[in-house]
Amino acid sequence: MSYNRATAGSGSRTTGRSFEYGRTHVVRPKGKHQATIVWLHGLGDNGSSWSQLLENLPLPNIKWICPTAPSRPVAIFGGFPCTAWFDVGELSEDGPDDIEGLDASAAHVANLLSTEPNDIKVGVGGFSMGAATALYSATCCAQGKYGNGNRYTIDLSVVIGLSGWLPCARSLRNKIEGSHEAARRAASLPLLLCHGKGDDVVQYTHGEKSATVLSSTGFRNLTFRTYNGLGHYTVPQEMDEVCSWLTLCLNLEGSRS
Repeated sequence: MSYNRATAGSGSRTTGRSFEYGRTHVVRPKGKHQATIVWLHGLGDNGSSWSQLLENLPLPNIKWICPTAPSRPVAIFGGFPCTAWFDVGELSEDGPDDIEGLDASAAHVANLLSTEPNDIKVGVGGFSMGAATALYSATCCAQGKYGNGNRYTIDLSVVIGLSGWLPCARSLRNKIEGSHEAARRAASLPLLLCHGKGDDVVQYTHGEKSATVLSSTGFRNLTFRTYNGLGHYTVPQEMDEVCSWLTLCLNLEGSRS
């Protein structure tokens, strides 16, 4: 069962601004706890809707943590406030990057995972803007630091991005190729990207380009799945792919009944 946990006063210390995060929803594992994954919702959504979907997946060994983003003015909506992991002017890798907002949300994810037991594998995934934040977290993990230079200390085991894009794509190559350690971490981190060819919110070409950039910068353990006719939403076929991939990557026990 899931329960609600308020994250009071959870402003990030990695940035100048303080971001107040909403309610966090946790889905407890129904079987042996082997992995914990933070799952990030899309623009204007909240953690509750995804916690209900994730609770019904045949993955009894995973604990899901579904936080809710802060409400903030968003440029793509003309400054109108809504729940968002960072400010965004367009839903693609071509717009300006809100490094401060991205760092704050990546730090929030890392903070949620920091209290998990050492023998539990941890990961991050998300949909749309949540996927963008998850992929940004993957690049922070590889570099061992946030965009502002502060250390990133979480050792991610898996990263999933559904219908999303890669922030800071333009500068990623120099950051990864300039460090042997970053290149090694990038090569060993499993990533799953899924995108619908009928997506009219985050265009399929942005998901495809993100996968290409990640692969070319050293994220060799990357799987990119496409779905004909799929719009900006998820379908059972896609979630089946997520379940199979997680079961394999995390070596989960008893995930299929």
